[in-house]
Amino acid sequence: MSELTAEDLELLRDTAARFFDEQMPITALRTLRDEGDETGFDRSQWREMAEMGWAGILLDESYGGTARGYAALGVILEESGRTLAASPLVSTVLLGAQAIARAGSIAQREDLLPGVTSGTTILALAHEESTRHAPHQIATRAVKSGDNYVLKGRKIFVLDGHVADHLIVVARNNGENDDREGISLFLVAANAPGIKRNRTILVDGRNAANIEFSDVTASALGTIGNGFDILEPILDGARASLAAEMLGTANEAFDQTIEYLKVREQFGAQIGSFQALKHRAAEMYCEIELTRSSAYAALAEIDANGPESAQLASIAKTKACDMLELVSSEAVQMHGGIGMTDAADAGLFLKRARVAQQIFGDALYHRDRYANLIGI
Repeated sequence: MSELTAEDLELLRDTAARFFDEQMPITALRTLRDEGDETGFDRSQWREMAEMGWAGILLDESYGGTARGYAALGVILEESGRTLAASPLVSTVLLGAQAIARAGSIAQREDLLPGVTSGTTILALAHEESTRHAPHQIATRAVKSGDNYVLKGRKIFVLDGHVADHLIVVARNNGENDDREGISLFLVAANAPGIKRNRTILVDGRNAANIEFSDVTASALGTIGNGFDILEPILDGARASLAAEMLGTANEAFDQTIEYLKVREQFGAQIGSFQALKHRAAEMYCEIELTRSSAYAALAEIDANGPESAQLASIAKTKACDMLELVSSEAVQMHGGIGMTDAADAGLFLKRARVAQQIFGDALYHRDRYANLIGI
């Protein structure tokens, strides 16, 4: 991984901010939603992001990547969070491509990763099976059949699963449904016989799918039975990166709220001059900055392959969940009646907050996980 300086990251931030403001503003999400777009994101814009090196930002140069690391991707995701941009950055870059890069054979990596970096291949990780995040509770079964495996089970909340070209499926080859041992990763073409995909559109506009596997032939990805050891670091990278995206959403919600406080008048004065609202705004700002420190500390630790990556990822996701719940709720309340209408962006931020809080584990999940990690 090539190390980036603070100046490099700021240049990347400026580039990302311009791109999302000009090419993927919040109005673009509204258009995708209102027109019922079948894909859920603009493929031409995704290819443009790939041309800038963002699709391969975590991948080696041998596959067309730039190997800039999680902190760099966090900067991009933070800016995308400001405009609620719809893209496969999470599903393909953070999840699918990392699974293949970490566990795939040389042939699997050479077959799929160049397509990821060029923006032509969409990947999805099929791992969730319940309404609450529980990555080791896997009931989907994999049975050996010759050189391959046969999958049978059901997955929910598969991000971009409805348009993915390939799926990385978390399945169990032995053990009980809640065992951490006996979990493996498998690779399958998304249009393979026996796969049934049902698209769901989440309240915030994100794309997900419920997928059924009925005797689906799949290839092993990595060592059989070692899947959880591969999956957990991938999820930690995604947790910390999502915290950065949530930070961007909170920043934009905060900025729009402050601007509204400056122009809305009541009792003959700007409501931003009211001391009670000043105190609430100050609390929002402080929580945003605390989350910034938590998120980028976690991303830096993951880039360094540090021993506290898991702990810091859970701290970052916990802080981001609490912070964005506060900021999004306050944004709606401070906008008053208009904040409850679709005309204001405040409601969109609130919806994004509630979905993001659940992805990869909510605050309660990560408080419990952190306590277990440090032996409490």
